[in-house]
Amino acid sequence: MKLRKLLRCAFLPLLALAFSAAAQQDYKYLEKLETPYVPTNQPTVDAMLRIANVGPDDYVIDLGSGDGRILITAAKYRGARGFGVDLDPQLVRESLDNAKAAGVSDRVRFHQRDLFKTKISDATVVTMYLLPHVNLELRPRLFAELKPGTRVVSHDFHMGDWKADIEAGVRGYGSRIYFWVIPAQVGGRWRLSIEQPQGAQAYEMELQQTYQEIGGSARYAGKPAYLRDARLEGERISFILVDGADYSHVQRFEGRVNGNLIEGTVRGEGTAPSAQYKWRATRS
Repeated sequence: MKLRKLLRCAFLPLLALAFSAAAQQDYKYLEKLETPYVPTNQPTVDAMLRIANVGPDDYVIDLGSGDGRILITAAKYRGARGFGVDLDPQLVRESLDNAKAAGVSDRVRFHQRDLFKTKISDATVVTMYLLPHVNLELRPRLFAELKPGTRVVSHDFHMGDWKADIEAGVRGYGSRIYFWVIPAQVGGRWRLSIEQPQGAQAYEMELQQTYQEIGGSARYAGKPAYLRDARLEGERISFILVDGADYSHVQRFEGRVNGNLIEGTVRGEGTAPSAQYKWRATRS
């Protein structure tokens, strides 16, 4: 895996100052591409894949794949499939040779390709070691093209105000790992109905969303209900509704988002029925 930055010649002196003489031994400068290459150390590779919970059912896309080590490790030790892209043809050839030597050529591919022109919608996991401004340029595409629930893991660099679901360090190596799950889009007004034997119980609910963080308000029979502990992880949503006229009437909702539809189960606490019922909500 590599750290990429598209530099103009005018910035090369600044770049030279940023890296010590000792570090230069670990960096390969590509004169033609004017791009420094930094491999991700193996303990960080292992930690990235572990945090992202990569497994045999995953299709991993590695953006800026360097010598291919992240994708090759994912295939060899976790059974995943996928492909990596890199602008440097020499590194692409090296990745192909490394995949062959590791015995995973049938599971991974590498291409010389601009990551911004790479189709990513098939990914279940996206890995990257890119600079902050590249992450920010890429962020809108992640939300636009990846399915809710897709996992994104970055070495060393975050995504600005998109708070990571997990941030962790790799002891002894100074690396940081940032992990996100692409959230479903749930902002807006919803009509919620609970299926009960005595008849449907209907709520009006409005959700506000900033990335994976959600909150909002609700009304039942024209009266306020309080929405608490709302959580969104990919397509999975959970929240609590408290009756504004009876604070001991508590209902815990869990569901799965599918576009403009949410379906799941609800269970009551306190004065609310303790039985489990089905519920669904449609966005208006």
